Amino acid sequence: MNEPAVAAPRTVSHDLPVSPELAAFMADGWAASPLPGDIRLPVADVTAVRRERLSALFPGERLIVPAGELKVRSNDCDHRFRPHSAYAWLTGLTGEEQAGHVLVLEPDGPHRHEPVLYVRPRSPRDGAEFYRDRRYGEFWVGPRPDLGEAERMTGIRCAHQDTYAQLPPGRDASRDPELATALSELRLIKDAWEVEQLQLAVDHTTAGFTDVVRALPRALAHPRGERWIEGVFALRARTEGNGTGYETIAASGAHACVLHWIRNDGRLDPSELLLLDAGVETDTLYTADITRTLPLSGRFSPVQRQVYELVLAAQEAGIAALKPGASFRDFHRAGMRVIAEGLAEWGVLRSAEGDLHRRYTLCSSGHMLGLDVHDCAQARANTYLDGVLEEGQVLTVEPGLYLQSDDETLPAALRGIGVRIEDDLVITADGARLMSGALPRTPDAIESWMGELMEG
Repeated sequence: MNEPAVAAPRTVSHDLPVSPELAAFMADGWAASPLPGDIRLPVADVTAVRRERLSALFPGERLIVPAGELKVRSNDCDHRFRPHSAYAWLTGLTGEEQAGHVLVLEPDGPHRHEPVLYVRPRSPRDGAEFYRDRRYGEFWVGPRPDLGEAERMTGIRCAHQDTYAQLPPGRDASRDPELATALSELRLIKDAWEVEQLQLAVDHTTAGFTDVVRALPRALAHPRGERWIEGVFALRARTEGNGTGYETIAASGAHACVLHWIRNDGRLDPSELLLLDAGVETDTLYTADITRTLPLSGRFSPVQRQVYELVLAAQEAGIAALKPGASFRDFHRAGMRVIAEGLAEWGVLRSAEGDLHRRYTLCSSGHMLGLDVHDCAQARANTYLDGVLEEGQVLTVEPGLYLQSDDETLPAALRGIGVRIEDDLVITADGARLMSGALPRTPDAIESWMGELMEG
């Protein structure tokens, strides 16, 4: 292949011009700065097995899995980059410097592929990119491995990103539904390393929830207490991992009835509940997804406890339904039976039969979890939503009741209360293991936990 052409550095209008003298001066006098020798990714052996599984599904076909491209946030400022989950799963590479990189599985005989990574290597110091290019220059965004270092990290042959354009076409996961589906379905069952990463994400998230409860006295005093809570959790997420796995929902009062409330601009009222739905994403990009609904005063009122205990009973019923061979939808059905019967007992519904309870619950009670918070979303229905549970799958169980403040079918005392309880579980040989059990779930345990933290 021909050597890649040298692109002009990406500069902006307020960058200063560079004189020939400065250019010459910048090109000289730099010491070598290689990465440490032992840089092989801990997951490199596991990713090789994953690539072999993908290879077996598409014999003789060129497979293309892009990391994705940078996206502009405003003018010349880009969003923080996160590589596509399928790329991360197959390579183990998760850093911001992966923007524009591509994994290609080249057919190597009728029954196997050779993986090749097309990457942008470290900027040479005899050009201008390293100090002038705002998107890729080392002085602007930090160093990248060179081709040899990238090979040692991943165990994959690496080539310069600019030579990728010379390849013949192939199946591209960003445009090929069949390949995207296969990648989703391969990720439905987590290997042991993935379960460890998800447990780490859960543990960091547990610490973040503890941080939030400790911070509640200050949050209650702030005119944007929801934002205060969001910020407290984000601090834990960025210091322990890559950040949050999704936009944090810090919903107090009637905001909790908005399922994806991420404005988080409300004041906190100690007489109301806080619904906190948040997850830390590890540096390896696996995310937790946990929700707790907490009394901002530290104690549930009688009606808040009534709603909370019904949702908790629904969650317990859903968790009890988890086991290998059970239908994926069984845990949702079990939880919704409890919800419908409870609403009928309250007189909100005339009968527990039918689906009228959905006015107050709105959505499904859980989903697969992994590199994406709603993981494996391109999997076919018969392997996921209409499939059966298998050992090694990780999922959430998260029933909720969302009693809108303007809903005249409800008694006035119930209006404006939103409760969701969400936990992360891994399917085991004989049931499921609660990964997020370190966070209290019962009303009494929550009140005790909050009392200790808010007084400390």
